Amino acid sequence: MTASDTKMTDNRPFAIRAYTPDELRGALKRMYLIRRFEEGAEDSYMRGLIHGTMHLSIGQEASAVATCMELTDDDKITSTHRGHGHCIAKGADVGRMFAEFFGKETGYCHGRGGSMHIADVKTGNLGANGIVGGGLPIAVGAALSAKRLGKSDVTVCFFGDGANNEGAFHESLNMASVWKLPVVFVCENNQYGMSTSIRRSTAVARISDRAAAYSMPGVTVDGNDFSAVAEAVHLANARARAGDGPSLVENLTYRWRGHSKSDRNRYRTKEEIEMWMGQDPITRFRTELIAHGITDEAGADAIEAAAVADMEAGIAFAKASPAPDVSEVTRYVYAEV
Repeated sequence: MTASDTKMTDNRPFAIRAYTPDELRGALKRMYLIRRFEEGAEDSYMRGLIHGTMHLSIGQEASAVATCMELTDDDKITSTHRGHGHCIAKGADVGRMFAEFFGKETGYCHGRGGSMHIADVKTGNLGANGIVGGGLPIAVGAALSAKRLGKSDVTVCFFGDGANNEGAFHESLNMASVWKLPVVFVCENNQYGMSTSIRRSTAVARISDRAAAYSMPGVTVDGNDFSAVAEAVHLANARARAGDGPSLVENLTYRWRGHSKSDRNRYRTKEEIEMWMGQDPITRFRTELIAHGITDEAGADAIEAAAVADMEAGIAFAKASPAPDVSEVTRYVYAEV
């Protein structure tokens, strides 16, 4: 499942990570779980069980799972408003995620945060963020903390293509490079910032081209190709752990749904959406695993069925969970005065 035995990054050789069959089957399970979780969340929203809005990442599953493959609980991630996949890829329990969606006390943030603010510090998930680019400076702070404490932890910062034109993007990459911080910036370029095509909003052909301005490696890969993403992020992680500083990885991908549940999706053509759906990352990874003898059709079907069962159990757990007591409405809620 690797392209080569070694790669050179900044003239330093780093071995390419080879995953075991069990790890690869587990990755397929997490990809299916992300897809089924979001489909379940979408259905729950339509049934009136979830209020507010949500931002789905259906079609982007390979980016989340491959990026988090080798991360430990000590490694950190910062996420985005489209962060359900990142949360599951980092090891979250879908029951507690659904409970958070449903506003229940058993949710990760006791029902106070909802879709855009799920966090699980125990597994290194520092949280999703409703502010575009909001996770970038947080990731730099986490990486600075790891370096000052002498730890080998890496922080992975997920952000979208819309965030690459925010000031926080440029300030964060500059500071991380100046201080050689162990942070990997992962741009999930799904082609649109809300309804604006990246071709109309960003001057450079590739967001990874901007890495050169901050003296760090930058690479653009097929974000729907599990192996391509895993290899690029592995090399960036190895560089960070070796003390060589940050890297920028751009994953080219696509969201099948609109920007949010209120998006009427009039800015994209049916043909464009169908073209990207034909590059389904789950189907591609499943086909690759079967071709390499990691599993077979029956085994892949069983993996998908297990993901569906986990999703259904998660919804049942959320429905049965208690709502927060009104008398404790301000508990777990923090604000600066």
